[in-house]
Amino acid sequence: MDFIHKVKAAVLRELRLMRQRPIYLLASVGVMAFCTVFFLTFLKDGMPDELPIGVVDNDNSSLSRNFIRQLDATQLGSTVRFGSYRQAREALQTGKINAFCVIPEGMYEDVLSGGQPVMTLYVNSLYFVGGALAYKDLLTMANLSSGAVQREVLRAKGMNDEAIMGQIQPVVIDAHQIGNVTTDYGVYLTNVLLPGILEMIIILVTVYALGSELKYGTSRHMLEKAGGSMSAAMIGKLIPYTALFTVIGIICDIVLYDWAGFPMAGSIWNMFAGTFVMVLACEAVAFFIIGTLPILRLAISISALYSVLAFSLAGFTFPVEAMPPFIQGLAAAFPLRHYYLMYVQEAIFASGFSGWYPQIIYMLLFLFLPALTYKRLHKAYRLQNFPRK
Repeated sequence: MDFIHKVKAAVLRELRLMRQRPIYLLASVGVMAFCTVFFLTFLKDGMPDELPIGVVDNDNSSLSRNFIRQLDATQLGSTVRFGSYRQAREALQTGKINAFCVIPEGMYEDVLSGGQPVMTLYVNSLYFVGGALAYKDLLTMANLSSGAVQREVLRAKGMNDEAIMGQIQPVVIDAHQIGNVTTDYGVYLTNVLLPGILEMIIILVTVYALGSELKYGTSRHMLEKAGGSMSAAMIGKLIPYTALFTVIGIICDIVLYDWAGFPMAGSIWNMFAGTFVMVLACEAVAFFIIGTLPILRLAISISALYSVLAFSLAGFTFPVEAMPPFIQGLAAAFPLRHYYLMYVQEAIFASGFSGWYPQIIYMLLFLFLPALTYKRLHKAYRLQNFPRK
């Protein structure tokens, strides 16, 4: 019971500090609320549309005009006519269009005579999403136009439609986009961006909360309030933040999978459990960082770098399996990577606990990190022998 009273005293002290320093709530609740509203509104349309795509029509035939009309009728593209290649290139380089195509002179005549005209596509890949979607739209319309021309030529030769389709499209592709049928970029990105931002907030705020005791020289008072017990002081100090971050994570899950209607094939309660374990893992990482470097400014810098790298190595934009072997191993050092794999198994495939329990085990392994720097941080709290600036 004495230990529980020590923990309670540390909790009450931390709650008082949180009330006196609004930065804790502003950096957690405020930032998370802003990011949630921002991403849900920024990506509310699901997929970009009306992307400006340039066309240089050197043929000016019925075939080229029909191609431009069909391209303009697609949801993704909005055509912009240019009189020359130079004008289109300048527009592409200044970011006014995402891509453009050059229709060669005499294309219609080459098609009728059985030639093979070359339509050239130029894409600005610096804007990855816009460039990739514009290229996809142009390539699709070029293939459809080519198929339409072949169909008319074969019809003129007397072939029936069934035989014609066998010539034009010998293999029919039946694609099923599992978990994101509408190719919604909000579903694709927000499901991991928000947990990633939450991970960053947890690590930074926890490092600041632990490091500020050293910066402001209040660590001895904290230990005194906890009856001289470092364990009671740390448990009591982290309980309010654990509760706060867990509530924020659960609210984000409810917003994503209930209010916003993102796909959830499994149980949202399992997502709550995964969020709670991720919170614990991130706090353990924060403890390890401040324990290794008990200087607040250095610990904050390392925490920011570590948190940002998690977005790249989580695997939701580029598969980790395609990265170099040593990078694949490094990806396991981030709780967000394991949370992402857990999300895929639960929300997309509904595999249940049997599908993602290894990821929970991996995240729980992070809880052993504080033991590595526990004595070092305790000594720093007692002696206060590290620079505060």
